[in-house]
Amino acid sequence: MTTRRRFTLTQYLIEQRRRFPGASGDFNALLLDVALACKAIARTVAFGELGSVLGNPTQDVATSVNVQGEQQKKLDVISNEYFTQMTEWGGHQAGMASEEMDHPYQIPANMQRGKYMLVFDPLDGSSNIDVNVTVGSIFSVLRAPQDVIDSGRDVVEADFLQPGTQQLAAGYALYGPTTMLVLTVGNGVACFTLDPNLGQFMLTHPNMQIPEDTHEFAINASNARFWEAPVKRYVDECLAGKTGPRGKDFNMRWIASMVAEAHRILMRGGVFMYPRDTKDASKPGRLRLLYEANPVGMLIEQAGGRASTGREAMLTVRPTALHQRIGLVFGSKNEVERIERYHREPGAYKDDANPLFAERSLFRD
Repeated sequence: MTTRRRFTLTQYLIEQRRRFPGASGDFNALLLDVALACKAIARTVAFGELGSVLGNPTQDVATSVNVQGEQQKKLDVISNEYFTQMTEWGGHQAGMASEEMDHPYQIPANMQRGKYMLVFDPLDGSSNIDVNVTVGSIFSVLRAPQDVIDSGRDVVEADFLQPGTQQLAAGYALYGPTTMLVLTVGNGVACFTLDPNLGQFMLTHPNMQIPEDTHEFAINASNARFWEAPVKRYVDECLAGKTGPRGKDFNMRWIASMVAEAHRILMRGGVFMYPRDTKDASKPGRLRLLYEANPVGMLIEQAGGRASTGREAMLTVRPTALHQRIGLVFGSKNEVERIERYHREPGAYKDDANPLFAERSLFRD
């Protein structure tokens, strides 16, 4: 029997490091610590109810709410602990920030500090964990400000407020039928599959590329009444199919787990939309900029796609708050650019063009 030679994650990172002869190895070591945390989460997720990890962390629903005002699951808390405990000890980080923590996480005083900062959503899609839908972890690596590196001071919120263009690495782990790690270190996108026999992430998709065109889109249609006109126009045209202005049929997908949505698009193309809408005026979007939109945006653009707010490139947005929310559109380049164009010409669309998403009834006299 012949075997196919595959790189491990460690070997891949060593190969990437050779592009920077002066590199210390701290960057690679941090990413391997992140990968270890993802392996631990994958194993815990796999046990499900058998591991007594489903449900809320406390019996009191009111006390199991995170800084986002969202219901926490036991696995949210456990996954957050894996990320912090498995990455804090190595001496590579100045601090961390997470969806599950109100404030930046400080590296303990008895541990060495480094020059990188990690931001992450430890368990994306956790609202679906009780029904066994694919979930994942999202992460991004930033360089700490120079004064943090020089002084060794505690990190503060302002240190993390860097645009996505300054990310050094981004990735996600996917906990589904197989456990996969998708990663960019600024030189394309690579996907690794966890070999359960070896306990190693093996390179299985070395150069992921997103087709520029697609016939699939993903959006939560239950929010249709809150969409802005450019989004309504785009969806209506997709639904009109071959008889509409696009001249082709589209399929709609919605998983409600962004890592799963991003993975589908990286594998076969498509466009994902969680745009700004009028549902809650206090929230300019639903997804978090620093540890959801930016890392996914970096991955998508490194794979030849585009990530946008609908109005501007996602990675150029300068954050103003640690847990800032934002609208997000990403995927096949030509479709995202079309949506951006529709935002620049909103007057070209009539809201009642398609009765499915108009205020009047489907059942007209």
